[in-house]
Amino acid sequence: MTNQIIPDSTITCPECGFQKKEPMPTDACQWFYECTSCQAALKPKAGDCCVYCSYGYTPCPPIQQKGMC
Repeated sequence: MTNQIIPDSTITCPECGFQKKEPMPTDACQWFYECTSCQAALKPKAGDCCVYCSYGYTPCPPIQQKGMC
């Protein structure tokens, strides 16, 4: 049985709490994200590979593929 990769994640801005469902890159980690509500520039937390692993509901596809979620 293969695990299906979830391509989208709802990202939550830690500055204003705004949430937005976004498509994630399937072959790379995304290091930067700008909140569409308050324009805060988000970067991954220490130890995380990308903004989706830090602030998203679903971890990024590369992490999902490694089975680490």
